[in-house]
Amino acid sequence: MLFIEDSYLKDFDATILNIDSNKIILDRTAFYAKSGGQPGDIGKITLNGKEMNIIDTVYDNKQNIIHVCENSNDLKIDEKIKGKINWEIRYKHMRMHTALHLLCSLIPYDVTGGQISYEKSRLDFNADDKIEKEEIENKINQLVKDDHEISYQWITLEELDNQPDLVRTMSVKPPRTNNKIRLVKIGSIDLQPCGGTHVKRTKEIGNIRIGKIENKGKMNRRVNLSISD
Repeated sequence: MLFIEDSYLKDFDATILNIDSNKIILDRTAFYAKSGGQPGDIGKITLNGKEMNIIDTVYDNKQNIIHVCENSNDLKIDEKIKGKINWEIRYKHMRMHTALHLLCSLIPYDVTGGQISYEKSRLDFNADDKIEKEEIENKINQLVKDDHEISYQWITLEELDNQPDLVRTMSVKPPRTNNKIRLVKIGSIDLQPCGGTHVKRTKEIGNIRIGKIENKGKMNRRVNLSISD
């Protein structure tokens, strides 16, 4: 999973390990597979000068990354390909994902759900209190302007069990890589398990607009946000 090592990697070489109809498994990939509320990458793979569209990237039930190809008729196992993700969409998802971590740092309630998309994103909080839209928008944009660095740490499952407060999401289990958990750290303001793709510094996010704050139940507040390009 090359995206774990480098979220900014756009192109890569790989070998086809398996083909099932239009579903392809590679020995290595920079395509992010749909998980944790973040959509799977789209892009292209090239074989002998011929481009084929990857229209989605998902996990199968064995946690293999599946590249859903528009047309895989010309592909064979063991062939070498070149992969290229759609960077415009991926980078927007990276900015959105980091923005949601900033939002999470400002609202002191557990997260019950969330979704990232190109146009807007959201988090649902296990909260009954009113969330002040203008106050949150001012604070989150100040965090962007402060240009905090995003870095990563790895801990064992045992270490995570000893620090349960790190887990803010109630609906998604922290993703594991080789039985370890990756923590995403934003300066000194946020630290939580995450397997998604993020920007290097908060200033890359751009201006954040807090949209509608919805009441989704007695203990559920949905906060929508978007990013200005």
